[in-house]
Amino acid sequence: MAERSEYVAGTFCWCDLSSGDQDGAKAFYSGLFGWEANDTPIGDGVVYSMMSHRGKPVAAISPQQPAQREAGVPPMWNNYVAVTDADAAAERAKELGGTVLSPAFDVMEAGRMAVLADPQGAVIMVWQAGQVHGAELVTEVGALVWNELATPDLEGASAFYGGLFGWTFTPFEGAPMPYSVIMNGERSNGGIAVPDEPVPPCWLPYFGVEDLDASIATAERLGGATRIGPADLPMARVAMITDPEGAPLWLYAGEYQP
Repeated sequence: MAERSEYVAGTFCWCDLSSGDQDGAKAFYSGLFGWEANDTPIGDGVVYSMMSHRGKPVAAISPQQPAQREAGVPPMWNNYVAVTDADAAAERAKELGGTVLSPAFDVMEAGRMAVLADPQGAVIMVWQAGQVHGAELVTEVGALVWNELATPDLEGASAFYGGLFGWTFTPFEGAPMPYSVIMNGERSNGGIAVPDEPVPPCWLPYFGVEDLDASIATAERLGGATRIGPADLPMARVAMITDPEGAPLWLYAGEYQP
């Protein structure tokens, strides 16, 4: 079990799902991962559903904004990186050729965040902690274990995120596609991949499971679908699935770093 009470800047710290069917999504992910939902009112009859595993928050499910639905934005998982200053991160993203989709704003007393897009269009959130630092449990079954960018431009993405977060990158030799492991200081912190087939640039989370085949079967029984895999890696077996609304994510069964 890897418990967290704070995060070093540049570390992935949280993820949440923007869903067009919040109740359906809660049922799906509770059935898949054994999560428990705790609905927190955030105004105008809207709730932010904190999803817990072993009594600790690991992710959340929120209703998709009407403007996003009207614009045809699909339901998706949002990935958050810890920063010391969300305003400064947004300004730096602009300097590096990114786009600020939402300037920094306060999330009540929890913290301050901004929504950014890299030069290729992949969306990422930055989180400046207030009372909330992020997931309290990571890198184990039922929790977030990895974050990965799919992009057509490995060099451009590396330059942008290296300049924004101070990340360095280590090529993953033997991968079936161009792949770099993200290093935040001395720790691995996710990956950047260039898929074989063109896909919209995006960040996706990996969640740990005990038995990959059983979890795939459960996801499909609950209305999800398998998109990639299962695939065998040196350290794990993985598969990409989509939930009943089509939001993609990865399942991971294998070794966990502390």
